[in-house]
Amino acid sequence: MRENSAEGVIAMITEDRNLVGGGAPIFYVSSLAEKERVAQYLSRITRGMVHDLGNGVYIIVRH
Repeated sequence: MRENSAEGVIAMITEDRNLVGGGAPIFYVSSLAEKERVAQYLSRITRGMVHDLGNGVYIIVRH
């Protein structure tokens, strides 16, 4: 995946700082409700899709 590509991971949202790292912006939240709210807002702003990785991390991806 190219770094400047219009596709790919746009952001990561999590409550646990130990679960993520890397090149996309990371948003740390304090609760599940806040995680869902931030993911929803970011997906609208970026026109991306929210994906729940099942381990406490949501990612916003543009396909």
